[in-house]
Amino acid sequence: MPNYTFENKRTKKQHDKWLSMSELDTYLEKNKNLRQVITSINIVGGVGGITHKTDGGWKDNLSRIAEAHPKSALAARYGKKTIKQSKTEQVIAKHRKRKKW
Repeated sequence: MPNYTFENKRTKKQHDKWLSMSELDTYLEKNKNLRQVITSINIVGGVGGITHKTDGGWKDNLSRIAEAHPKSALAARYGKKTIKQSKTEQVIAKHRKRKKW
C-alpha cells in the first residue's frame, strides 16, 4: 500500500496516510476538505554499514571466477597471483607509463 500525503484546504496542514488505491477514492469522497498533495518518491540509493559487508564465501567465489578468466578486470582485483606475476605486472605498468603508447 502506498503512502499518500493530504493537505487540509483551510488550514494548509499536511499529514500522511497509508491507503490502497480503492481506499484513497473513498477517503477523498468522505473528506471534502482535503486534497492530495503530489510529492516525490523516496528511493534508496544504496545501503552501507558494518552489517552489509561481503563475507569470505563471496570473496572465494570471486577468486574462483577470476582464476577461470585470468585476463579479466575481476582477475586483476580478486585473482590469486604469485610474487613473480605481481612484480612482472608492476614492471609492465611502469614501462607503459614511460612509453605512453
